[in-house]
Amino acid sequence: MAALVQEPSSPAPQNQLTLDKRRDPLVITDDLTLDLQHFYLPQHYQGALQEILVPNGMIVDRVEKLAADITADYRGHTIHLICVLKGGSTFFYDLCAALRRFHDYGSQNNIPYTFDFIRVKSYEGTESTGQVQITGMDVAELTGKHVLFVEDIIDTGLTMTSLMKYMNTEVKPASVRVASLVEKRTTRSCGFKGDYVGFSIPDKFIVGYCLDFNEVFRDLNHIGVISKEGFEKFKDHKW
Repeated sequence: MAALVQEPSSPAPQNQLTLDKRRDPLVITDDLTLDLQHFYLPQHYQGALQEILVPNGMIVDRVEKLAADITADYRGHTIHLICVLKGGSTFFYDLCAALRRFHDYGSQNNIPYTFDFIRVKSYEGTESTGQVQITGMDVAELTGKHVLFVEDIIDTGLTMTSLMKYMNTEVKPASVRVASLVEKRTTRSCGFKGDYVGFSIPDKFIVGYCLDFNEVFRDLNHIGVISKEGFEKFKDHKW
């Protein structure tokens, strides 16, 4: 679970808040298979997908529910959203739109959120360097703020574990949490769990909704599983 400011035993200072425990994601079971014939797919992806794992309509509904949960937890506080590029960008923009709607209809006086974009790297090849490399902003600006990282997928969780440790020991925000569109059930996981997660999915190679293979599939509305033919077709893709 993402590191949090511990719940105080006395009334919290104004810039702190008490955050509820993690809400469970919607579980996509291992045996769920949605046949491609039931969905419209762009011609350039014909034969490149094995199955649809999460249809776009379900994604839209889950993003709205995550926004409702976040709004309730941070009510009265401005959140500083950090979009982790590139894969998290579509989720980020849809989440922001939903957060604005809930904030406006809730007649709140505070600014709902501010935001930045970053890239995070803690690996060279397949090996962890033990050092988090953050580019795109000066993270020292996050000191004392309520920070919410917006990520596309939590796979092994190693990068986010390193990032949360760095944030809490070096940056010291008022609070720090993680929102992720999907969380993969895999034996490679270090045990890290996001705080706001759309879907818990099987250990499959997914694409779509800005998740890519070799920069391809980012334009696909659904989340699908790439096929062997898809790997072969786009492995040497030049863009």
